[in-house]
Amino acid sequence: MPQPVPTIVITGATSGIGQRAALALARQGAHLVLTARNQAKAEVTLNMIEAAAPGTQVDVYYGDFTSLASVAALGREIIAHHARIDVLINNVGIHAFTQRVTIDGYSEMVAVNYLASWLFTNILRETLVRSAPSRVVTVASEASRQGTGFDPLAALINKRPFTARGSSAIYGQTKLMDIMFSQELSRQLKGTGVAVNCLCPGFNVTGLGRELWFAAPLQRLLAWLKIGNPERGAGIIVRLARDPAFAEVTGGYFSVRDARPLVPVAPGDNQQAQRALWNATVERLANFVLSLNVRAVDGETI
Repeated sequence: MPQPVPTIVITGATSGIGQRAALALARQGAHLVLTARNQAKAEVTLNMIEAAAPGTQVDVYYGDFTSLASVAALGREIIAHHARIDVLINNVGIHAFTQRVTIDGYSEMVAVNYLASWLFTNILRETLVRSAPSRVVTVASEASRQGTGFDPLAALINKRPFTARGSSAIYGQTKLMDIMFSQELSRQLKGTGVAVNCLCPGFNVTGLGRELWFAAPLQRLLAWLKIGNPERGAGIIVRLARDPAFAEVTGGYFSVRDARPLVPVAPGDNQQAQRALWNATVERLANFVLSLNVRAVDGETI
């Protein structure tokens, strides 16, 4: 009996490792549901997918991940059109080199890297549970080690200016928040058949520091030196999304190097801190999640 075609939602799939993961999943026969902000980039990606895997079913939905209202609308549009979602891949992300504040009043990196993925996942949550066995895969980073010792609740609302030199610590904090979100969600969904994991994709040259003037020539140089091949980063995403070996694995944080388990730095490894961040996020996003029972108390959901 032929296996059903899996429906896989991927954010940030029109460039970088997300695009390469989409191509790999298309070759495996997936039905792709992609989010995009730029129509021209989406068209390029669609053409690449058609060339790599002719006939692949692809649906594209447009939204702006710097706007929480746009993220919420995007998520609701997707669940209205797709009764089943087998895999959600939270890949969208940004490394900003100067502080920008979103329309909702958050630091852009906090909004895009953490809040948007949290909100998008929780809007798709009920559909993922109904679709079980299903999976949630979130792209984090070992850059999170630069966020060690920070206060996640303070970072959630921090809008202080920073320089390009200081941006890495802020980026690392948002990626540690992603790990905390993923591990708290895994506990909440334990026993539902939804496997929740996150990963470090390693160093990838694609999209590297695109806001910096020297990014393009540096990217060409690193590619010539065969450093930072984005196919490796895409590979670990695809493994966690589709490899049967990870079907029942949940709550993990995995390295691009042979899917080796990683332990996040403090406070990312602390369940109480993870729960506190989760509940603080619920309170700040209450207007968007009133219909969702997503407040965590002692590892459970009410």
